[in-house]
Amino acid sequence: MQQALDLAYRGIGLTSPNPAVGAVVVDSADKIVGRGSHTYNGVKHAEVLALEEAGAKAKGGTLYLTLEPCSHQGRTGPCVDAVIAAGIARVVAATHDPNPRVAGKGFARLRAAGIKVTQGILEPQATRLNEWFAKWIKTRLPLVTLKAGMTLDGKIAPPPGESDSPSALGSGGATGGWITSEQARAHVQLLRHASDAIMVGVGTIVADDPLLTDRTGEPRRRPLLRVIVDSRLRLPPGSRIAKTVKDDVLVFCSFAEEKKRKALEARGIRVEQVALGPGDDGRPDLARIVKALGAMEITSLLIEGGALVNWAALAAGIVDKVFLYYAPKILAGTGSVPFAGGAGFRHLSEAAYVKNITLHRFGEDFAVEGYLRDPYEMSI
Repeated sequence: MQQALDLAYRGIGLTSPNPAVGAVVVDSADKIVGRGSHTYNGVKHAEVLALEEAGAKAKGGTLYLTLEPCSHQGRTGPCVDAVIAAGIARVVAATHDPNPRVAGKGFARLRAAGIKVTQGILEPQATRLNEWFAKWIKTRLPLVTLKAGMTLDGKIAPPPGESDSPSALGSGGATGGWITSEQARAHVQLLRHASDAIMVGVGTIVADDPLLTDRTGEPRRRPLLRVIVDSRLRLPPGSRIAKTVKDDVLVFCSFAEEKKRKALEARGIRVEQVALGPGDDGRPDLARIVKALGAMEITSLLIEGGALVNWAALAAGIVDKVFLYYAPKILAGTGSVPFAGGAGFRHLSEAAYVKNITLHRFGEDFAVEGYLRDPYEMSI
């Protein structure tokens, strides 16, 4: 099963909007005879690829699979049919498929055909691997992760105007001055690679001039969509993000002045106007933005905004999980930029409650990964 998971991880960045799945076929003599890893462009599912490689040796063998085989007609035929036809005697699956069209039906079909089914092996790893798929397939909304790098006292940047301040990114920008370590910043790139889209506010673009790209060097099925929340279309035409457009920049605004809109669209930047959010800050409705991204088959969104965007995302209730990096530094002072700036929650009972916490170490830095809600328990 660990080998099947390793195969599934190869699909990160290559499967969306399909889940990442790995499969291993072991023959009746306990020898591995087939392996498969799903990619969206490859069309065929992992179990089918593994069975094809195994050929006749699959008969009487065991199929190790990270996700319940599908039992419906989609881009391919039902995978359970291929498993049954191959003569597999036992299927060991890490977890069920969160897709309501499948959810247990694949296992039921296998058992009805006389195939022994074992479920739950390395399930926590398998569910985390596809948590974005679980959220999107149930709600048609992307899994939203709020990421930030900060000091131990919760500051994401020195006071505005400081020469080494990268302002509100926390993990640095084009102006230099990193809060978090090189190891932590390298891990941020892995989060970007695993995401369909990244979102910041225009203030971050103006202050830091970031590229917002996936710099892992690993292949992707489609470019990382760079999303900018820009109420009045202040995005500088000379910014690095505007100069590197390859149909991968999308701006959401509230007020689309025609001249500014045409200037951005002339550079290949898509501009979408959405209604104002419920607050009084003039910012586009973040809930509507997330819904629009979900309709575009964006299954995962990484927010790397500044203090105001961080607070707006929390206040709008769109955040599913957080990944917060901490460096062993203390800025103190009233002028330093906090992680989330805004009205704030007025009572502890209203505070965003982070559950199922995992701690990560990156040299002297550490990170807190946790959930505001479980992607597998969501529904429309």
